[in-house]
Amino acid sequence: MQEEFVLSLGQKMLEVTAMLAGPLLIPALVIGLIVGMFQAATQINEMTLSFIPKLAVVGIALVVAGPWMLNTLISFTKELYQNIPALIG
Repeated sequence: MQEEFVLSLGQKMLEVTAMLAGPLLIPALVIGLIVGMFQAATQINEMTLSFIPKLAVVGIALVVAGPWMLNTLISFTKELYQNIPALIG
């Protein structure tokens, strides 16, 4: 029983990690692709041209999705603390 609990806990941790990383990584990926196409079309190879827009988009995504991400992390932490007796015993 304990092995099943540990495996399900690990699976839940990976799911929460993917859910929290997705809202930040997907917009950065899209903006990076758009800026990369712009740089290829104009032959401008400036490193800050790709970094600054990605940083701004990740900041905006963090402001927009931040409360949801925090609530998800808090609920997972509460669930984890409630299941500690099952893990020990």
